[in-house]
Amino acid sequence: MIRLALRLCAALTLALSAALPARAIDIREVTSPGGIRAWLVEEHSIPFTALEIRFRGGTSLDPADKRGVTLLMASLLEEGAGDFDSQGFARARDDLAAEFRFDAGRDSVSVSARMLSENRDQAAELLRLALTQPRFDPDAIERVRGQMLSIIRSEQSDPNAIAWREFDALAFGDHPYGSSPNGTEDSVAAITRDDLVAIHRGALARDRLYVSAVGDITAEELGPLLDRILGDLPETGAPLPPHVEPALSGGVSIVEFPVPQSVVVFGQKGIRRDDPDFFAAYVLNHILGGSGFGARLMEEVRERRGLTYGIYTWLAPMDLAELWQGQFASANEKVAEAIGVVREEWARIAAEGVSEDELQAAKTYLTGSYPLRFDGNGPIAAILVGMQMEGLPISYVNERNGYIESVTAEDIRRVAARLMQPDGLRFVVVGQPRGLDVSN
Repeated sequence: MIRLALRLCAALTLALSAALPARAIDIREVTSPGGIRAWLVEEHSIPFTALEIRFRGGTSLDPADKRGVTLLMASLLEEGAGDFDSQGFARARDDLAAEFRFDAGRDSVSVSARMLSENRDQAAELLRLALTQPRFDPDAIERVRGQMLSIIRSEQSDPNAIAWREFDALAFGDHPYGSSPNGTEDSVAAITRDDLVAIHRGALARDRLYVSAVGDITAEELGPLLDRILGDLPETGAPLPPHVEPALSGGVSIVEFPVPQSVVVFGQKGIRRDDPDFFAAYVLNHILGGSGFGARLMEEVRERRGLTYGIYTWLAPMDLAELWQGQFASANEKVAEAIGVVREEWARIAAEGVSEDELQAAKTYLTGSYPLRFDGNGPIAAILVGMQMEGLPISYVNERNGYIESVTAEDIRRVAARLMQPDGLRFVVVGQPRGLDVSN
């Protein structure tokens, strides 16, 4: 067991240290005998394979009165399966030097698996059991439920968690996006084993399945392996919730909380990932607030005025909604000024666009940093699954930088004028801000 574990650690270290070479990635689409589609990158220099599996839906499938059930279910997948109880499953996984991670986010349940080539068949069988025959033993349910309740309670005193909870509620109301994927103490306490069985059947189904594999495996080997791991899952799952428009209006919401520094989250409606203007918006966001010390907001709010240690913005094109969001923290006596500067800069860039120097610097950074994301089998597998879920072609990974390079200053001006809503920005402030007008 120790020898195998050391070998896996060595393999992972080598994989993570091998940055993407300056050449095209050879991605193949594989269809298993049972009809499961996957993307494959073969890399036989290291004897291990990374599998990334996603199921669209995630915590957005939670019933309104059972928020947290999908996350609890995902957390229990390695707490016993088939004939293995929780401890037996852990021992079997460790004996194989395999690694499994199960998680649930707003839009997907994700499964990440790493396995040595010499143990691939046994590791695949263990993963199959976790996905298709989870035990949901009472002691495991209560143990993991307790962990979730502890997280929920700790978030009640976390100003960041409070701010995002309030922002989501304002933006999405009764939609699943409008409340925490973790649920509440009451909703998590009310989850039964039958609830877990039902959400498992509804969330882990083949009609919402995306798969990638990177490593020491061929297309001929991958197809049967996928059928073995995933073939017994239900053909169809629960219906997805509808798309929702963020119900955000301009203004400020304050949540009083006894801290010396206020946390501020803010945002407006965003842009769909498949919108023709997405790349222009992506570059624009980088210039505005996505590039650390080179960003406009960091320069104006931190460097020139000393109102925060850091401020960032990002585009959030989710499956069922689109947002343009940001966050910073500022001393209670300075937060009103900081919000004013954000509004001013939002309005200025909406009216004027960006300079050619800013645009070229953004392109240089965004194209140069992109290959650094491909720093191992696991990260590459995750990127490939993300591409599939976004409806991108296999060629995208080798063409993406071209889309960035094609963005012009005129594109930025047009998209800024189209998308940016300085008067529509909603700010949520958690703290004890002074001199902050909530009427606007």
